[in-house]
Amino acid sequence: MANQLKVEFHFDFGSPNAYLAALVLPAIEARTGVKFDYVPVLLGGVYKATGNKSPGETLRGIKNKPEFQQLETQRFIRRHDITTFKFNPFFPVNTLMLMRGAVAAQFEGVFEPYFRAGYHHMWEAPKKMDDPAVFRDAFIASGLDVDRLIARAQQDDVKKKLIDNTGDAVERGEFGSPTFFVGNEMFFGKDQLRDVEEEIVAQSRGATGRTA
Repeated sequence: MANQLKVEFHFDFGSPNAYLAALVLPAIEARTGVKFDYVPVLLGGVYKATGNKSPGETLRGIKNKPEFQQLETQRFIRRHDITTFKFNPFFPVNTLMLMRGAVAAQFEGVFEPYFRAGYHHMWEAPKKMDDPAVFRDAFIASGLDVDRLIARAQQDDVKKKLIDNTGDAVERGEFGSPTFFVGNEMFFGKDQLRDVEEEIVAQSRGATGRTA
């Protein structure tokens, strides 16, 4: 029996590109039969550890490149028939509370509804999700026991897990979001999802061949 191929999606709710990528993952899962592990990381921590900056900072003042990146995003949205995306007018949003909540939701067994709600309130019905009152009302509206998650997110094991996820990601080569790992192969950016899928297929075939 071959070991199950480990495929990871490292995300931070603050990245619009990670949101767009997340919408495409279910189709890749359906075609390949793999399931992505969703790994919460703190993008601000990744940036600090690597000396990287957000695209909003790195593209400021550059002629033509921001416009081309917008064009690429629109092509991606059309290719995948995405109709839900709305840019968050409060961007950039401090995501520490959101990402600790994601880890807490994993620990408490409610990650999927939390994940859907987090992205809904960031990039579909966008809100200022670093405002504690807005955060709480949003998740209540989505039917989650948010007070339990807020309390859980303050526990040391949750804080440590998010720090460890972030540090481990940087050690493996991560510098931004979204990042994907197929086994030990790293891919960066929503536009590499076709390469991610090709690598999943290649590694799956290789594992099958080794056990034939």
